[in-house]
Amino acid sequence: MSEVHPTLDIITLGRASVDLYGQQIGTRLEDTVSFAKSVGGCPANIAIGSARLGLKSAWLGRVGNEQFGRYITEQMAREGASTDGITIDPTRLTALAILGIEDDKKFPLLFYRENCADMALSEDDVDEKFILSAGAILVTGTHFSRANTAAAQFKAIKIARENGMKVVFDIDYRPNLWGLAGHNAGEERYIASDTVSQKLRDVLPHCDLIVGTEEEVLIGSGADDLHEALRTIRAHSRATIVLKRGPMGCIVYEGDIPNDLEDGIIGQGFPIEVYNTLGAGDAFMSGFLRGWLRNEPLDTCATWANACGAFAVSRLLCSAEIPSFVELQDFLAKGSSERALRKDARINHIHWATTARRRDYPTLKAFAIDHRIQLEDVADRLGAPREKISEFKVLAVQAAARVADGRDGFGMLLDDKYGRDALFAASKVPDFWISKPLEEPGSRPLRFEFSQDVGSRLVEWPIDHCIKCLCFYHPDDPADLRATQIDKLKTLHEAARKIGRELLVEIIAGKHGKLDANTIARALQDVYDAGIKPDWWKLEPQASPEAWVAIDGTIERNDPLCRGVVLLGLEAPRAELEAAFKATTASRTVKGFAVGRTLFASAAEKWLAGTITDDEAVEDMAQRFAELVSAWEQRGNA
Repeated sequence: MSEVHPTLDIITLGRASVDLYGQQIGTRLEDTVSFAKSVGGCPANIAIGSARLGLKSAWLGRVGNEQFGRYITEQMAREGASTDGITIDPTRLTALAILGIEDDKKFPLLFYRENCADMALSEDDVDEKFILSAGAILVTGTHFSRANTAAAQFKAIKIARENGMKVVFDIDYRPNLWGLAGHNAGEERYIASDTVSQKLRDVLPHCDLIVGTEEEVLIGSGADDLHEALRTIRAHSRATIVLKRGPMGCIVYEGDIPNDLEDGIIGQGFPIEVYNTLGAGDAFMSGFLRGWLRNEPLDTCATWANACGAFAVSRLLCSAEIPSFVELQDFLAKGSSERALRKDARINHIHWATTARRRDYPTLKAFAIDHRIQLEDVADRLGAPREKISEFKVLAVQAAARVADGRDGFGMLLDDKYGRDALFAASKVPDFWISKPLEEPGSRPLRFEFSQDVGSRLVEWPIDHCIKCLCFYHPDDPADLRATQIDKLKTLHEAARKIGRELLVEIIAGKHGKLDANTIARALQDVYDAGIKPDWWKLEPQASPEAWVAIDGTIERNDPLCRGVVLLGLEAPRAELEAAFKATTASRTVKGFAVGRTLFASAAEKWLAGTITDDEAVEDMAQRFAELVSAWEQRGNA
């Protein structure tokens, strides 16, 4: 037996695909016109779900050496699942699954898995040292359908059994992946087969936990009756058996199968609206494993599994819909007033903040050059063509990238009007945070630039571009103006969440009223009272530490999952900004700055006038940005 100390809780083996789910609900797959993308495939989903729920997980399998293969690998890493077990197949493509939703019972499903990468898994891909890095492995039914994949899984099982590890078996039966149904029968759940049953029965004696639906228990045993099927499985294995029963939850059997199947261990059930059943079992397994591998009582494991399954059934995708542990615990403690959990604003916000954000930014130093009117004014005054503004913004990207020098926590604010080429350049800077404005410059009441239909516009944005919206808002503005501003922000917030983009709200109150220690905190509270929870706030410097205490308190009371605050500059001299930075030293929510004209105004004036070269403009802006970064990093020093 190995004396290697496990660093992972579980390694899942088997299939992985890119799932494309139809976004038009209630129509044939033939008539579906747009799709949402996520990682799919039973063991890949479980690796992600387990990671979201706090386990240390990994997926072992193959992906193609192409964009979708890289997507799966990168998404695993973003989710916190280890990628050490992923093999890149040089000749095969990553599998695809395409699904539509015709109604609450019919989900047409196409698998593109002919000679796909994950079905080329071999014994050589199963490294003993890697298997021993976990306390448990999970094998899945589909990968016992071919000799090479079955051999790979049995090798992992042998290593696990010889070294005292736990073996989990998700029966995961899809007839057409065993060649028992045609391509158009992807949603078919059960076709009897003695050949399949024999292969699955061979797995049973090696297992500590066996999980399946009623149909999967039948195929796993070869029996025609559920009671007989469970007893057949028990005759082959002393494993804990979990019978999944869809909307009725699950029953867990530890010892002998009782005469009355209801006499097993039953967890709490959760009646919800069925939206899409695909992926519910993987969410279920993730929840059960979170309890089982942490030695929770089996009724707790079952409750957590039922709840995770309920989340998946009530949402569109597979892995993307599995809850985080924070989200799960909130739901168990508070429940939901919605039978369709995807409509619960509280839960959706927790889901968004704990699973959908693509990376963390403990600090953020951003070069803001999303300005349009200000640069137009300079160009017009100097007689320079406005097209030159676009070229200047590319130089600003070069300056910011030079200062960032590959370090985390840097980024830019750039616009669509003059920043197209700059945005392309910024997207090539590794780990750069990018934000784009949506507001019509200077508008009060707030209006959006180009179009008021922000949802349609956001569909075209890269997923990691953060929305920025400047709102001139003072809590003592006339009531009708405040209502108009809030309503516009609410429209934007709803679109951002629906489309899946982060939102930064910039509040400037000082241009239209006096500021005291509570002004900005009151403005933020007005926004929160409308149900708007931005990922970021961008705020003007405050005159007193008391103002930051009030702002911190408002954010933490209303949204402890908020990313934080970045300071804006308003063309303040460097000395004023340094003083503003120092005033935030004790703040718990201020994470950095997003400053613009202080950095680029001088260079823009000279470059548009033709008195400095490109290199000199870049050098000037880089020096100013570097000095401001240094001031931020030194702000707490005496």
